[in-house]
Amino acid sequence: SPGAVSASEVLLVAAALCLVLVALQWLQQQQQQPVPSGLRRPPGPRGYPVLGNVLELRKDPHLALTRLSRRYGDVMQVSIGTRPVLVLSGLDTIRQALVKQGEDFMGRPDLYSFRFVADGQSLTFSPDSGEVWKARRKLAQSALKSFSVAPSPTSSSSCLLEEHVSQEAEYLVSKFLQLMEDEGRFEPYRYLVVSVANVICAMCFGKRYEHEDRELLNLVNSAEEFTDVAAAGNPADFIPLLRYLPSRSMKLFLDFNRCFLSFLQKRAKEHYETYDENNIRDITDSLIEQCLDKNLGTNTATQIPKEKIVNLVNDLFGAGFDTITTALSWSLMYLVTYPNTQKRIQEELDRIIGRERRPRLSDRGKLPYMESFILEMFRHSSFMPFTIPHSTTKDTVLNGYYIPKDCCVFINQWQVNHDEKLWKDPESFNPERFLSADGTRVNKEDGEKVLMFGLGKRRCIGENIARGQVFLFLATLLQQLEFSVCEGSRVDMTPLYGLSLKHKRCEHFQIRQRFPTK
Repeated sequence: SPGAVSASEVLLVAAALCLVLVALQWLQQQQQQPVPSGLRRPPGPRGYPVLGNVLELRKDPHLALTRLSRRYGDVMQVSIGTRPVLVLSGLDTIRQALVKQGEDFMGRPDLYSFRFVADGQSLTFSPDSGEVWKARRKLAQSALKSFSVAPSPTSSSSCLLEEHVSQEAEYLVSKFLQLMEDEGRFEPYRYLVVSVANVICAMCFGKRYEHEDRELLNLVNSAEEFTDVAAAGNPADFIPLLRYLPSRSMKLFLDFNRCFLSFLQKRAKEHYETYDENNIRDITDSLIEQCLDKNLGTNTATQIPKEKIVNLVNDLFGAGFDTITTALSWSLMYLVTYPNTQKRIQEELDRIIGRERRPRLSDRGKLPYMESFILEMFRHSSFMPFTIPHSTTKDTVLNGYYIPKDCCVFINQWQVNHDEKLWKDPESFNPERFLSADGTRVNKEDGEKVLMFGLGKRRCIGENIARGQVFLFLATLLQQLEFSVCEGSRVDMTPLYGLSLKHKRCEHFQIRQRFPTK
């Protein structure tokens, strides 16, 4: 019939399309840098023209790349779109790259989504890794440490971090008991997220917010929009065409970044207006003090421009907020799934701390089973499946493979935490694997095999504070409360992929008060 397309025409179009794709793949191969004599290019699966291996990685990339690493090894190359990505697996290989060759692998790739975090000025996400970056990271670490380990002037707590966490944990105990009395069940994440945010707010801004504060609630409840887009392997970071297509997740990501930056700018402005050099109240004041320090002169590495302060606070706030909330949320899921583990933790708390006083940070070394539970929660959930992507700062060699400068690098932490060469029966949840034979101490060497906070020069600056917070929140909650789910209910532990792996919310949590409070 007139206007109909013949079979020969369809074949002709298909053949032309195939030729175009083959030509594009040939051009992509020609653009690769030549490998120096005596070295090899990293092995990896062949990809489709234009798309690369994106179809293989579209669901649960950490699992797909773990499967591929069994075939191609610990140093492997895949393509996302037309961009080659180096994927590192295996604890020894990752330590070699990030620690022993740390300078070579400390860069960040210039990914599309990263440009919108703190207007592209984030210490954590920006491609900068030079002397200015190093100096400002050191300042941020110093400020974070000062307002966490500093003595508390108003309570018997050993430090400010302990005071803030204890206060929020006690609030959670009261809130959970109230919810049980009113409703008979509850969903814990929505309350955990505000309490964790309040600890960070107390350190950064010297204030806490009510759990009903709309501004804070809107911010913390939209944080998952950030982790969805910032996840390793986001196709829009590697295939430019996708940036021009409508994307609800990208719109939410941009909205969150604008909202978060506005929130921080408002707090920074308040601090500038009330700043008193004789009364440094919190981290923001400490950074303003550095900004105004005339003794630094024109040393641009250590001098912080006024407009950069909000970016540093952004990193400090983000460094602990999502990680700690996710860790606590996963912990409660494991505790109700493995009630005997919960019971053993509580027996240890009763034996070591008793019921007359509250847990303190100094109790960590005295509670080996509790510490082993936290380590196993980190390992088994591996809720940070990848570090934030790295990039190479120069041409380098790893395990005999040539890696060119500016190569994007994925670090597969999930693979290490489930590596059968390191862990016996890695898919089972077993806190005892970290205990000494007599059960009296944590095996430090095994604990250091768990990857959660990265390694080397890009290691999370809030790691020690995050570990302390997870411990103290859990110890305080478990000393007073026994967690379970409604009879006939089960929690869904299926991980949902993102920058951090989340789980489906469970509305059926219940608690029982273990002993009357005085």
